[in-house]
This record gives sequence, C-alpha cells and structure tokens, in this order.
Amino acid sequence: MSVATFTSLSRCSVLAFRSPAGLLAVRYAQTAAAAAVQPRIKKFQVYRWDPDTPGDKPRMQTYEIDLNTCGPMVLDALIKIKNEMDSTLTFRRSCREGICGSCAMNINGGNTLACLNKIDTNLSKPSKIYPLPHMYVVKDLVPDMSNFYAQYKSIEPYLKKRDDSKEGKEQYLQSVEDRQKLDGLYECILCACCSTSCPSYWWNGDKYLGPAVLMQAYRWMIDSRDEFTEERLSKLQDPFSLYRCHTIMNCTRTCPKGLNPGKAIAEIKKMMATYKEKKAAAV
Repeated sequence: MSVATFTSLSRCSVLAFRSPAGLLAVRYAQTAAAAAVQPRIKKFQVYRWDPDTPGDKPRMQTYEIDLNTCGPMVLDALIKIKNEMDSTLTFRRSCREGICGSCAMNINGGNTLACLNKIDTNLSKPSKIYPLPHMYVVKDLVPDMSNFYAQYKSIEPYLKKRDDSKEGKEQYLQSVEDRQKLDGLYECILCACCSTSCPSYWWNGDKYLGPAVLMQAYRWMIDSRDEFTEERLSKLQDPFSLYRCHTIMNCTRTCPKGLNPGKAIAEIKKMMATYKEKKAAAV
C-alpha cells in the first residue's frame, strides 16, 4: 500500500468519526463500556445526632455509595450523600483544598480533613466518620468550636508594639532569616485536629490551651517584629495553660498540614525556663 493510499484511508476514517453516524457509534460503545463496569459499593457509617430534636440519641447511620460515581475523597462521599441521599446530614466544608480547615472530623479513628482524606477502597470494610472527639456537638459532624476560638483569641494573635504612634504609617520590616523562623508555624489553619487528638486537652480543655493555640502563641513570641514576648510568656506561667503538655505527640502525628505543634510547645518551655531565670535574677 502506497503512502498516498494510506493517507487517504486515514482521512476517510476521521471523516467517518466526524459524521453523525460515526459519533453515534462511538457514544454507544462508551455507554456499553460504562454499563459493563461492575459497581463498587462502599459503606459509610456516619455519626448522626441532633441535640435540638427531643428524644434524639446519637447513632451511626449507614449509607452505601458506588465509588464509580463518586470522587476520591471522603468529602466527595459526604457531599454525594447530602445531595442525593439524605439532605439532613450536616457537616462543615468550604475550600475543598485543605486550606480553610472547615471539614475537620474523625475518619476511621484519626482526626483529619475530609477533603484531603482518600476513601479507603477496601469494599469489605466500612468507613466510619465521627465529629472531632471530646467536643460538644452542634449537630451530626459539626463540633462546637467556641472554646477553641476563645482560647485562640486569648493569646492575642497579632503584632504588638510598645510605641504605636507609627502604626499604619510604615512597614515593620524583618530579615529573611527572621522570616524563616516562622515557617512551619504560620501555615496552621486552626482546624483543631491536633488539639482534639490530645488526651491532656480532652480532660483539661477549659484550662490547657492545647497544641494549636500554643503553636500560634509561639509563632508570635518569636516574631522579630513583636515587642511583647515576655508578657506573652508571663500569661502561660500557671500550671495548666502550657504545662499540661506531656509530649504524647498525637498532635504532630495527626496534623493534616504536616506541622509539629509538639516541637513548638517544647520551644516555649525552653523560653519559659530562661524567662523565669531572668525574672528571678532581677528580684
């Protein structure tokens, strides 16, 4: 067969696919192939409870989803359940990119973000989804974050200067080296996965600030532009705010952003020792 003949046949084939009959044949073949795919049914056991409904008690509700028609992440499954099966299911979500921290929950025994957690494709094992542990539940998978946010507010997470007369009039500059000290700290998205995985926070959540808040406290303590480091340390001198940390390190293991709150807390303890020595010497 000559090159010209082969080229002519190729053009004919392309034209055939471009014709309505050719397109119909292609679509039929795709539909037939899709129909031949075996359904992959996965069970999801989801915590359900509405405190505002009289007599309602916490329970696990099972939903079955064909993974062939669902996205790869647990959040995709939850959205599919809410949109197609049970519109009463309640959970938080926003960015779907691991940035906002809204969809933090306990999935198969570990605190994580539903948008970053891939669905376990083992069809014989159901996926179990709970709200973040040891927190009051607003409804279903929505925990009450009020105490967590109040603790965050208490550390004053913003720059503080002795002389505020220049505030808003010029930039507060810092060196590249000083800026690098904040890496691994500022990326925290306040999802509370770490704090709610900490046994010390479970039992003393009203007094112990927890890993997430303490890591943010450290972030402002070591910021070269901040001038209230000693005052920040003095607020943590009581037996509970800082020293309930026993380096169990659940916080570091569970952090969906790969941060190390345990190390930050250890650094605060070292700063606290120096601060106390300095304070004692001044007396």
